[in-house]
Amino acid sequence: MTLDSEQSNINLRDKDSQLQVYTLGQFRVDRPNGKTIKSKEWGRDKTTELFQYLITTRHQRASHKEQIISRLWPESDQKSGDRDFKVAMHGINKVIEPDKSSRSEAKYIIRQGLTYQLASEELWIDSDELEIYIAEGNQQLISDPENAKEQLYKAVNLHKGNYLPNRLFADWCAEERERLQVITLAAYISLAELNLEDNPAESIRLSQQALLIDDTWEDAYRIQMEAYALKGNRPLAIKTYQKCEKVLKKEFGIEPLPITKNLLESIRSK
Repeated sequence: MTLDSEQSNINLRDKDSQLQVYTLGQFRVDRPNGKTIKSKEWGRDKTTELFQYLITTRHQRASHKEQIISRLWPESDQKSGDRDFKVAMHGINKVIEPDKSSRSEAKYIIRQGLTYQLASEELWIDSDELEIYIAEGNQQLISDPENAKEQLYKAVNLHKGNYLPNRLFADWCAEERERLQVITLAAYISLAELNLEDNPAESIRLSQQALLIDDTWEDAYRIQMEAYALKGNRPLAIKTYQKCEKVLKKEFGIEPLPITKNLLESIRSK
């Protein structure tokens, strides 16, 4: 099954019947009965960390136990690593399936020998939902821009902040965090462009939201400049360029792209 078809199936399932996992701007897990799993129920932090790792790698091949241990707790020796893994895995099954008998198969964790993987089809995950809406919106940017806007708004409304904010310094989720940030920024830019002619004020708001995620995102400055110009506010359009220039120089030691410079000159000449 491809990622797209898998995500579509996730999207069609009843959210309220699934384990719901929130990863954007927070980490929260709600049981199918609607009750949120409290922080103290997870017990040791390694239990939470292992579950978050399985969430992050859910679309990859099943991970071998030794691979997981080396990624999460590289300082551990074999004995302590095995112990921590066993305790953490037991903790996960206990907290997400508190009524499961000891002899029954786990519903959410697929184990094959010494490999482990999340049963993604049994979970609703906010970052999966965000990707579904973005994919649907992108597909309709030309053919049905109004519906594209609707889907993209649903996506950005799901983005509450960084992916797994309690693991900002963990390298095993850095790539996923950056990937989600990039596609979310692209969604904000697409929305800002779709609103530009009819609602430049909304384009300004959307581009500002994008810059709160990444203040070096040059596309957002450019759309903001266009929106201010459409509203007849050349001073703010020029100030936006100046801010862009300052941020890029400070962060990367580079100048804005020629297309951004040309837009500035066009605005100044009007």
